[in-house]
Amino acid sequence: EEAIFLRKKITLLRAFSLLIGSMVGSGIFISPKGVLQNSGSVGFSLVVWFACGLLSMFGALSYAELGTRITKSGGHYIYILETLGPLPSFLFLWAEFFAIRPANSAVVSLAFGRYMLEPFFAPCAAPVPAVKLVSLLGYYMVLTLNSWSVTWSARLQTALSIIKLLALALIIVPGMMLLAQGHTENFQDAFDRQSLVLDKLPLAFYAGMFAYSGWFQTSFVREELVRPERNIPLAVIVSVITVIVGYMLTNVSYYTVLGTQDVLASPAVAVSFVQRAFRSLISVVPVLVALSCFGTMNGGIFTFSRTLFVASREGQWPPLFSMIHIRRHTPLPAVMLMFPLVTAMVCIGDIYHLMNFFSFSRWLFIGLATLGLIVHRHRHPELHSPFKVPLFVPVSFTIICLFTVAMSFYSDPVNISIGCTMVLSGFPVYYLIIHRQMSSRCHYLTHKLQLLLEVVQQEIKTY
Repeated sequence: EEAIFLRKKITLLRAFSLLIGSMVGSGIFISPKGVLQNSGSVGFSLVVWFACGLLSMFGALSYAELGTRITKSGGHYIYILETLGPLPSFLFLWAEFFAIRPANSAVVSLAFGRYMLEPFFAPCAAPVPAVKLVSLLGYYMVLTLNSWSVTWSARLQTALSIIKLLALALIIVPGMMLLAQGHTENFQDAFDRQSLVLDKLPLAFYAGMFAYSGWFQTSFVREELVRPERNIPLAVIVSVITVIVGYMLTNVSYYTVLGTQDVLASPAVAVSFVQRAFRSLISVVPVLVALSCFGTMNGGIFTFSRTLFVASREGQWPPLFSMIHIRRHTPLPAVMLMFPLVTAMVCIGDIYHLMNFFSFSRWLFIGLATLGLIVHRHRHPELHSPFKVPLFVPVSFTIICLFTVAMSFYSDPVNISIGCTMVLSGFPVYYLIIHRQMSSRCHYLTHKLQLLLEVVQQEIKTY
């Protein structure tokens, strides 16, 4: 009886929670090992963490301007489509669906499973099959919630964002107390140049940027935001500054308590930290970290389903995925589509190989999206934007992204080549399928699935 469309239910607080909840996840609890391993020393690793935060701020500001210029949801996809054209946007969609997003979701899910089981098996490592089983159960729970209700997904994200900040505080406070007492021995020779290997630095940046990734999440749900012209820039600036400060203090705390060898040897840095700092909370912090990863999974499913929804609406994805459930008002087909690939990657994947595998494609297309902002400014100088950043911000961000992507071929040629092949495999698909009309059999299948899932096309344009 009522119109079927995605409602504007994301307020400023929910936007802030979505960003915090997406950024503070598994990254800060698993990436310190990757950053230290590839930067070579404590000092250089802290420089990498700060540089990644600054780079994330540049990217977030660029995306905030794109979000006020382009009023559609869809994030990277819609920005590339509107500024650089349909071919690069489809290549992004292809790589995002088959490589970037399932690998990213698998990394976060595996971190969730590992931390959730850690208290039950300490001091031994949790069995790998058990970790993967719990990882999948957590992912399926989030999938079900996002299929059921937009409001409850947003409320869960707000609650879990508070838990994430509490988890960081429990790590920061004891480390700062020890540092204040003069325990600085782990920072001696912090900038040891002998252990620095320049061709590994891109991998250190990938690990650091993975921990910050999530600053672009509001761009995926732009049409569902209340007062987006005001709330996108405000939520982005406050959340990224909060996360930069939190991550720097957390890493200093890790090094104060553990030292470099313990960080490198630990499969779960936060758990090792708690074992050393205070045993009374040994079973609490891993659960908080697991809930933090749970929130990141929730934010990832919430936003990526909107990319598939918009791509379907734009004619670059099957039409079924631009449909909305008639009672729940959720993009049910788009939400459900990812679970087979994520399931496969969780079953066969390793966290650090997965991270390098999807990072190449992700940062290539994020760099292209901010390049699109420069192109859009040049093509439409008359367009008034309520939020505008200095030109050097998107220029710097684009150059660094594309340079890091190019350098990564020397750092990890195997995984990067796989990622590059995945992107290039979209070319024949684009030219063979996207330009052709769908067959009557495909329309028949879409109709049957539409009846089964109780979904219909959106009735009201929200952009």
